[in-house]
Amino acid sequence: MSYVPMNSVGTAITSPRRRVPLWDNARWIAITLMVIGHAILKLIGEADVAYTLYLFIYAFHVPVFVAVSGYFAKSGPPDGRQMHRLLTDIIFPYFIFETLWTGLRWILGGKLDADKLLPDYSTASWTLWFLLALLVWRIALPYLVLLRYPLTIAILISIGAGYLTNIDGTFTLARTLGLLPFFVFGWKLRQWLLTDTWLELSAGLIWRWRAGAIGLFALLYLLIGLNIDTLRTLQVRRFLLYDESYATFDYSEFWAGGIRLAVMVLAFALIVAFLMLIPRRTTWFTALGAATMYIYLLHTFVLYPLRESGLLDGPQPWWVLPGMIVLSVAISIVLSLPIVRRLARPLVEPRARWLFRPAAATPTGTIVLPHRDRN
Repeated sequence: MSYVPMNSVGTAITSPRRRVPLWDNARWIAITLMVIGHAILKLIGEADVAYTLYLFIYAFHVPVFVAVSGYFAKSGPPDGRQMHRLLTDIIFPYFIFETLWTGLRWILGGKLDADKLLPDYSTASWTLWFLLALLVWRIALPYLVLLRYPLTIAILISIGAGYLTNIDGTFTLARTLGLLPFFVFGWKLRQWLLTDTWLELSAGLIWRWRAGAIGLFALLYLLIGLNIDTLRTLQVRRFLLYDESYATFDYSEFWAGGIRLAVMVLAFALIVAFLMLIPRRTTWFTALGAATMYIYLLHTFVLYPLRESGLLDGPQPWWVLPGMIVLSVAISIVLSLPIVRRLARPLVEPRARWLFRPAAATPTGTIVLPHRDRN
């Protein structure tokens, strides 16, 4: 299967090779679900229908996004170009947007607090945790795949991390370890060549599998809706976030890791089912799938004032939930437009050429000059 190289969050890099619509479609739908989940967060405390939709989305949308990134990750020793891209695609945007968030919180807070003027780069703001986690996953993958059972090891790391109360949100370590299996799972999907087989199946077989995927999602939504009060009491949402230890939300029992394992196994199945439902052909939103980095980094600036203004606090009319869904889709479309990408490119994809050496350095630190310049 031909494919297009991806940047840090699975965004396609310009390449003369043919694009595969399946992956652009999957990326755009996954990131749009992420926007919806963030947009309706304020509604889940008062409305069971909003909480049902929220749990349904969070059961698979972050695992899907992580798995897609893992699918296109390179598992060999990094070369100079890959290390360059780690800086420009992950580290530089993280520092830029963490600084911007510090300024935004100060502006909206209205108080001159010296402590808040200094960015805390050890604590990622809102969605920026993904950049830090992705940096670690990309660095760790070549070492993990040297082992005989990388996916099993990643699962054990995730489950074990939940028992350690000293693993928290500092440098987003809890989520990095908790979601590691999905990154490795995405890489394994490529090794198993499952997507190659999927793209070659006939339409008749495709729809048989899709019927099963639709049934799985329908059953999941129904079970969540019928047991929403119980799921609130059990704090299942906390398990879906993978960002804290079990004991933090009163799961100190030895079997707490079994709940994470069950949630994880379900997410693996939902990732596959999600990809089965994604159109294999070019659609109206296929081209928008190349802008996931922009949607991911910019949508929070649109939602943050709305969420913090108090407009969504307390009980809301019935139309607010569908309205927020429509607004989320609109945000995802607008942030995918070429004009937005052109204006935001210096922040989202900073090249920072002035920061890099004009020539590569040897392991000893000396500059390697072209042969004609060595005299």
